[in-house]
Amino acid sequence: MASIQFLGAAGTVTGSKFLIQHEGKRILLDCGLFQGTKELRLRNWAPLPVDPRTIDLVVLTHAHVDHIGGLPRLVKAGYSGDVLCTSGTRDLAGLLLPDSAHLQEEEARYANKEKYSKHSPALPLYTVEDAAKALKLLSSFSFDRTKEVLPGVTARFVRAGHILGSAIVIFELASTGQRLVFTGDLGRYGAPILRDPEGVDLATWLVAESTYGDREHGPEAPMDALAECVNAAVKKGGLVVIPAFAIGRTQELLYHLSNLENAKRIPELNVWVDSPMACDATPIYLAHAEEHDLDMQALTSRGQGLATARTRFTRSVEESKRLNAEKGPGIIISASGMATGGRILHHLKHRLPNPKNTVLFVGYQSEGTRGRRLLNGEKEVKIHGEMIPVRAEIKSVSGFSAHADWHEMLKWMEGFKSAPKQTLLVHGEPPGLAALKARVEAKGWQAHVPAHLETVELR
Repeated sequence: MASIQFLGAAGTVTGSKFLIQHEGKRILLDCGLFQGTKELRLRNWAPLPVDPRTIDLVVLTHAHVDHIGGLPRLVKAGYSGDVLCTSGTRDLAGLLLPDSAHLQEEEARYANKEKYSKHSPALPLYTVEDAAKALKLLSSFSFDRTKEVLPGVTARFVRAGHILGSAIVIFELASTGQRLVFTGDLGRYGAPILRDPEGVDLATWLVAESTYGDREHGPEAPMDALAECVNAAVKKGGLVVIPAFAIGRTQELLYHLSNLENAKRIPELNVWVDSPMACDATPIYLAHAEEHDLDMQALTSRGQGLATARTRFTRSVEESKRLNAEKGPGIIISASGMATGGRILHHLKHRLPNPKNTVLFVGYQSEGTRGRRLLNGEKEVKIHGEMIPVRAEIKSVSGFSAHADWHEMLKWMEGFKSAPKQTLLVHGEPPGLAALKARVEAKGWQAHVPAHLETVELR
């Protein structure tokens, strides 16, 4: 008998964790952090309903914090087995996990210094040392290779097109003949840099993300919306502050800004990438040529990188602080993408009160995050215990999302030769989950939305 227990990303869009049990063995697919509302964040501190020491294997779909950010805490709690992923995920995790730990240590220190935490002392969820221990467990194998990961269980990675290294994971259970397919986060067709999501033809059980299950990205090209926003900000003489994920979104932004600049659609501007992790991730993106699409291959063959003429990669705290003196026009790209932590908070704190500035969101903003609150029109937001007035212009461009919308999800599902026995919908908020469930059922497929901690028996 086999089963999947949904320890995260069930009824919500964060905290991906799926426990697969088969013939006494346990595989944890992804180990993400919850983000967003306080209720969700508190789950990060709660012990797993399964003893980490009894887990036999961890497999990762990709290197975003809501999919791998809980790994150091898992290791701290006793997990010591292998962690399997693609080489791209391994390389990016080497940046993300120490950075995540550092941010949590810094936030705890800042909270203790400013005394705005309810806890005394405030503690980090895990430390840089915990992250280093987790990274030692990572091992990788390539796309499209079938590997026996446990006795009677094989795994295969298929390109998901979401970020570098992102994979659809296919498990084969030899004793029952069942095939479990997990989409992870599915990317978009025609997006720059990476190859399109690759198809899967068969699944007994399909676990599919539903981030945009109720939305479509629309016909407007993100380059057009980006150009319009930048040119409007230039006329006002202000800065464009872009909260962007350090991995994936920042590189895509640089790709588009470079093309717009070369096409003379925006003026040549100072562009600051103020995220040490984004600075390190960009050359990793360039190094993994096996994942590049044709346009990216052509760009690298010409010796070009992911940067505009005046891109500056700022690493040190001193360099970051000096950006406060910049008057604009110009562009600051900084993490985190949902404004939940990191250097972007300092830039927002400094730039939000000025109506000349523009804050541009280029990715999904989970319920409860500062990004969602700003998009919802709140007139002030709390940053580092201080209420900051919002006078800057707040804009968003949805076309930059690295997640497939519902049209693209259905397009990917058309690659199946026959319907899975059941499609289990995760990684979405309730409206998106409900909408995609209805659309999947309209195809004649069986669909179910698991609840948090629900166990589905794979009969």
